[in-house]
Amino acid sequence: MQSSSHLLHRLKELNDIGIALSQQRDTNSLLEAILEAAKRITNADAGTLYLHQHEQRVLRFEILRNDSLKTAMGGTSGAPISYYPVQLYDEAGNPNHAMIVSHAALSGETVNIPDAYMAEGFDFTGTKNFDAKTGYRSKSFLTVPMCNHENELIGVLQLINAKDRESAAIVPFSADDQQLLESLSSQAAIALTNRHLIDQLEALFESFIQLINTAIDDKSPYTGGHCSRVPALTMMLAEAVNRTTTGPLKDFSMSEKDRRELKIAGLLHDCGKITTPVHVVDKSTKLHTLFDRIGLVDTRFEILKRDAEIAMLREIVAAGTDATRAGAAEKNYEASIKQFDQDRELLRLCNVGCEAMSAEDQQRVRQIALYQWRNTDGEMSNFLSEDEVENLTIHSGTLTAAEREIINHHIDVTIKMLESLPWPRHLQNVAEYAGGHHERMDGKGYPRGLTREQMSVQARVMGIADIFEALTAKDRPYKEGKTLTESLTILGKFKLGGHVDSDLFDIFIREKVYLDYAKHFLSPEQIDDVDLSKIPGVSTNI
Repeated sequence: MQSSSHLLHRLKELNDIGIALSQQRDTNSLLEAILEAAKRITNADAGTLYLHQHEQRVLRFEILRNDSLKTAMGGTSGAPISYYPVQLYDEAGNPNHAMIVSHAALSGETVNIPDAYMAEGFDFTGTKNFDAKTGYRSKSFLTVPMCNHENELIGVLQLINAKDRESAAIVPFSADDQQLLESLSSQAAIALTNRHLIDQLEALFESFIQLINTAIDDKSPYTGGHCSRVPALTMMLAEAVNRTTTGPLKDFSMSEKDRRELKIAGLLHDCGKITTPVHVVDKSTKLHTLFDRIGLVDTRFEILKRDAEIAMLREIVAAGTDATRAGAAEKNYEASIKQFDQDRELLRLCNVGCEAMSAEDQQRVRQIALYQWRNTDGEMSNFLSEDEVENLTIHSGTLTAAEREIINHHIDVTIKMLESLPWPRHLQNVAEYAGGHHERMDGKGYPRGLTREQMSVQARVMGIADIFEALTAKDRPYKEGKTLTESLTILGKFKLGGHVDSDLFDIFIREKVYLDYAKHFLSPEQIDDVDLSKIPGVSTNI
């Protein structure tokens, strides 16, 4: 009979175990902690934790420990369990009460057997075969079902060979052992259920995020994948900063909670684009709306050519026998046709977005716009409308100032959406991280004009990731994906111009984050040999 002081000690130990289980975040570690705690409070030599697979109607081996045989399988041991699951029902659908664990699972009752070799009513063939093969002697068994607050079966705890705490002899599990294990199994079931519910909620939350990102990327064939590539690059750079032991960012570190928070922010960094009109996101050429209006411009040139031909023929008729006058008419016509063809080719080229349209080309577009043609109403009008001139003279890209404002508005929407959510404490920085990826270190970014000192390292990391992804992306409507050298050259100029964080740029280069990203997401032709000595902003000590 155990002393009251010893029993109180065991009860305190059980209480401490319950607290420890409630604080465990990793499922594998939690399962292992449950079995180890069960063995400890009962002083059992071996034990197995089974989890109930509801749809398959089986008990799956999850954790197995045997101190005498020095066996550790499942959990954090790294050794897989090769045993077949225990069937709860046979092929005919009859319940399997022949085995202790299946009987405990089906009946919801604890089974305490002093000696398996003397027990009746259960099939211990497998146990005896195991003993014969290993030289082990399985004697006392204590098997307890784990059920949650709704009395749903979670799993089964089975302990083998209770050892006397003084002599270490194998003894039956006591009534106190049984009560303590039943109490522990109840706490374990609650801990497992809570962990499972939390995992489900987190998985559901991430699935909703992926759903939003899929909707954003599917809106346009030109931005598909952006919402997944930016968080991937963000985490690559953040991990590189986390590894840094020298320089201004040597004290930066991330816990697993910090990593998850940054990952969530990365996944949601463009969630506001769900409100951006598709015709703006998909604007592949300057004249593109619902369709590319360059075709209408081509038709107008054909009308100009037709009118020029009619004018020539009329002049020839009017010239009569004057060959000189007729010849001049033909030459003027040919010159006009040549000029129209040149102008049409220029407008076609201007219609394609570029990084920097020349002032000369912009002026020529404005001159062409003043050509006169008879429109569909039969009225003489300028060859290009004001809207067409505005679009065709866009300096870089394909968006007008108004359209760029529409695109830029997505970050305001992103911040508004994220700040409206009731984030838990471990995710409270998501809005700040995600909302800062268009800010600049010199305070000239948007939407809030924040400076470097006003931003977290994580937000600055995301800013570099967003820019580098955009430079190298192969799916933009107005450009091809740039090579590593081209992209790093632009990024280096951004560092020197106060656009991106200089310390993070140095780590991006030194840790070759750009190369790791390229191997995962860029095409082979984009991965060229980078000469860092020619990249602007690269420190000489890298």
